[in-house]
Amino acid sequence: PQGRSKKRSRKHQRFMERRAVLEQKGLLSPHGRLGTQTQKVGLEANGTMALRCDKASKPKGMVSSSLSPSASPDSIARHHSVLLSQGNGSSKRVQTSSLVLRPGKYVAIDCEMVGTGPQGKLSELARCSVVNYEGDVIYDKYVRPELPIVDYRTRWSGITKQHMKNAIPFKAAQAEILKILKDKIVVGHAIHNDFQALKYFHPKDRTRDTSQSPVLKKRAGVPIRASVSLKNLAKHLLHKKIQGGCQGHSSVEDAQTAMELYRLVEVQWEKELAHSLPPRPPSPITDPAADSSQYLDDQYWPTELMTSSL
Repeated sequence: PQGRSKKRSRKHQRFMERRAVLEQKGLLSPHGRLGTQTQKVGLEANGTMALRCDKASKPKGMVSSSLSPSASPDSIARHHSVLLSQGNGSSKRVQTSSLVLRPGKYVAIDCEMVGTGPQGKLSELARCSVVNYEGDVIYDKYVRPELPIVDYRTRWSGITKQHMKNAIPFKAAQAEILKILKDKIVVGHAIHNDFQALKYFHPKDRTRDTSQSPVLKKRAGVPIRASVSLKNLAKHLLHKKIQGGCQGHSSVEDAQTAMELYRLVEVQWEKELAHSLPPRPPSPITDPAADSSQYLDDQYWPTELMTSSL
């Protein structure tokens, strides 16, 4: 017992020395002291080491309903899946997790095109609208195509010659839009057409195409392989009429409708995505089941801190 006591004392001494190094480097507040709270050490996303204090222990097997603002789409899908598997009202937490913790990570887009080139058969961007998770408009501008317009396609696009007076050049619009879409999960209907008009390719794992969603098609009673329009999905699932009249489509309305459809089946959609992802082993450092007594072990400290404290 006396030998073990001396060994623990040496470990504690090394721990205090390393703690002093952390305080000197500004990585640990000098006011933080070991108390009755459970101490855990984790590697943050930027590689910095920080202390994590849990005032109250959580039931074993439960996970937090929160997500890091920098979480990847894979993490989001797994998070939805784990919460769903817990039951007891967890799905309610899933439905609000995206809105409360990651409101800026979801956007919906819709573009209107006009005809250029020979006989106006080439489609070019003439208007682009982007809305956030709540459906609020964050971008809506008319765009001047790179080639002369041959067919305004007003019946469908709603674009007229008058709109082009204050339109911005395509290159300028493209730069603004791609800046918004960067690192976002983008929702849209037949969204490949919008990306093609933008001359852009968005990562597949960050794209949610409502025209290809099996969940939405099942709800609408449409065969999985059938092609379904945004107008019909809105009519059957949202009970609202869009794209009516002779004024053409509204890209704002279409983007908002696509986001409404996504939010309608968000939990189930993300759950199915999670099942298609390969399993990821838990980190031994951030595992909540890890014994907190291992906090003092050398293996949980970066090499540079160990050498600098000697």
